[in-house]
Amino acid sequence: MKKETQKSKNPYPLSDSNKRYQTFDYYMKKRFGGKCAKISLDAGFSCPNIDGTCGHGGCIYCSGGSSGAQGCGSLLAQYTAGVEAVSSKWSVERFIPYLQAHTNTYGSIERLREVYDEAQSLPGAVMLAIATRADCLSPEVTDLLFETSQRIPLLVELGLQSVHDSTAERINRGHTFNEFLKGYYRLRERGGDVQISVHLINGLPGETEDMMVESARTLATLEPDMVKLHLLHILKGTPLERLYRSGEYSTMEREAYIETVVRQIELLPEKTVVARITGDAPFDSLVAPEWCRKKTAVANDIDKLLFFRNTWQGKAK
Repeated sequence: MKKETQKSKNPYPLSDSNKRYQTFDYYMKKRFGGKCAKISLDAGFSCPNIDGTCGHGGCIYCSGGSSGAQGCGSLLAQYTAGVEAVSSKWSVERFIPYLQAHTNTYGSIERLREVYDEAQSLPGAVMLAIATRADCLSPEVTDLLFETSQRIPLLVELGLQSVHDSTAERINRGHTFNEFLKGYYRLRERGGDVQISVHLINGLPGETEDMMVESARTLATLEPDMVKLHLLHILKGTPLERLYRSGEYSTMEREAYIETVVRQIELLPEKTVVARITGDAPFDSLVAPEWCRKKTAVANDIDKLLFFRNTWQGKAK
C-alpha cells in the first residue's frame, strides 16, 4: 500500500506539493511552463512619502528603499548581474525584471515609459513586475500600464500593509485605506494583462493579531490576484529601530506569526496566489527578530499547522 503523505492528503486543488495554498512558483509554472525568477532592479525613482509630497522619511520601517538589486548602474547591468546570481543557484531560463526600489509609478509619464520599455525588453523576460503605491496610480499611469501590458504581462505590487487607518498613521504610510481603494479599483477597471499583488505586514506597531486577520479578511473581498504576507523586520537606522531600542515597540513572536498567517490563508480566495508567507531581511541590517532568519523553518511550520488543523486556503472564506 502506498504510504500517505501530506502531499497525497492535500485537499487544496491548486497545488502540486504539500502546500495548502497557491504558491507563486505553482502559478508561474502553470502560466509560463517552468520556473521563473524575479530579478530586483532599482530604476532611481523616489517616493511621495520621502520627497515631501505626502510625507518625509518614508514609512517607519523603511531603510531607504534598498531593493536587493545587484549593485548599481544601468538596468541592463543590474539585470545581468541578477540573472548570473540566480543562475548559479537554480536552473532557470525565464525571468521577471522587478522594479522594486521605492515607488515605480512615481515620475513623469515619459520617464516611466522609458523605464518600462527598457525593462520589458530585457533578455529572457516573461513578465514585468512593478512595485508601487495605490495613491500613485493616476489615470495617466494606469493608461500607461495598460499599454505596457499589451507587450508583456504585468505584475503590479501594491504596498497596503494594513487596512487600519490608525496603523497607517502610526507607520507614516502617507495615505488612507480609502485612497488605496481608489487606486486599486482604477487599476483593476482599466484592464489589460495586469495581475495585482497586495502586500500585508504582520506585527505592525499597535496591531493585535485579530487586526492583522481583519486586514486579510477585508483584502479578500477585493479578490486580488496575489497577496504577499510579510513579517515586520526592524532594520538598522530606521525610526522603527529607535522605537524598539526605547522599549516602545516589541517584535512579533514566532508562534503568534505562524498562527496569524494560517488564519489569514484560510480567509483568502481560493484562486488568489499567496506569493509570500514570510520574507527576507538584509542579513547585516536586521536588528530583530532573530528568529526570522530561518525563513524556511518558519514556512515549514506554517505548512505543518495547516496540515494539523486540516485547513487550507479559502476554507474559512
